[in-house]
Amino acid sequence: MTLTVDEAEHGSWTVLSIQGELDLVSSPVVRRRVHEAVADGRHDVVLDLSEVLFCDSSGVGVLIASRRLLHSCRGRLRLILPARGAVEGSHVNRVMSALGVRRLFAVYPDVPAATRDDNDEQLSA
Repeated sequence: MTLTVDEAEHGSWTVLSIQGELDLVSSPVVRRRVHEAVADGRHDVVLDLSEVLFCDSSGVGVLIASRRLLHSCRGRLRLILPARGAVEGSHVNRVMSALGVRRLFAVYPDVPAATRDDNDEQLSA
């Protein structure tokens, strides 16, 4: 399965919607898209992972690297991991939880919630 990344602007937020498998082969695509956003001066980024069907440690590594990059330029990174995914035990949730990194990210259920600027960063356990 291939990976696709669609980009949209929602107010001050750049939303990268990722579909497919986030693995060793495809994770450089996501890394590049996040770097391009930052290079273009867009420091508020949402990664919509609601359509990611598989994620390995390389994919998680890209999420962590993106968090570091945005933090270093005083930006913000938010993830979309829908509530239904947590209930159903989605693969991304399981992998991030197993590695103990899900708590590092501000996680939201959908684009409208993630792109509201009145949100405090929601770090989930």
